[in-house]
Amino acid sequence: MFTGIIEELGKVKRVMRSGRIMAFEVLAQKTLQDTLVGDSVAVNGVCLTATSISSNSFSFEIMAETFKKTNLGLLKIGEEVNLERSLKLGDRLSGHFVSGHIDCLGLIRSKAIRSANLVFEVVIPAGFIRYCLPKGSISLDGISLTLAQRRANILSVYVIPHTLKNTTLSFKGPSDKLNVEFDILAKKAAI
Repeated sequence: MFTGIIEELGKVKRVMRSGRIMAFEVLAQKTLQDTLVGDSVAVNGVCLTATSISSNSFSFEIMAETFKKTNLGLLKIGEEVNLERSLKLGDRLSGHFVSGHIDCLGLIRSKAIRSANLVFEVVIPAGFIRYCLPKGSISLDGISLTLAQRRANILSVYVIPHTLKNTTLSFKGPSDKLNVEFDILAKKAAI
C-alpha cells in the first residue's frame, strides 16, 4: 500500500529483456533507505518487488501483464521514474490509499496553463469513467492528484508547482502515457 506522495525521482540505469520478462535497474538514494530485497516499491505507481539492491540502486522484474497494463515496458536508460516506498504501520497518510495495481493507461491530451494554473487533460478508456468522482482522488504515474473535471472520457487535474518540480510530470506532455489507478473507495462505490 502506498500514498501517492512521491519520495524521489530515480533514474533508469539499465534495462534488460529476456523473452517475456524485463528487468531494470534504478538509481536512487532516499527510497533505498531501509529497503530490503523482497520489499515493495512503487515505480511510476506500479507496485514492484525489489529483486536486488546495491549501495545506489535497486532492480525489478516485470512480466507480460505489466507490459500490457503499464508504461514500464517503454522505459529507456536515463529516464526518470517516480519512486515511493510502501507504507509502514504508523506512517502518515498524506495522499490517498494507492495499491500500486494499475487500472489502465491514460494518454496526455494536453498540458496547458489555465487561469494561472497548470492543468493536464488525460484521455482514459471509456469503461473506466465510472470510477472518476468529482473532486475524487486519482493516481497518475503514482502521483496522488485530485480530479478537477471529467467529460466524456477526458479527465482534468491541476498540478501545483511543487508536484511538477518533484515528479515526472515536469517532462511529460501530450501523447505520453501515464499509469492510472482509480481511488479504491471510488471503485467500491461503482460496483
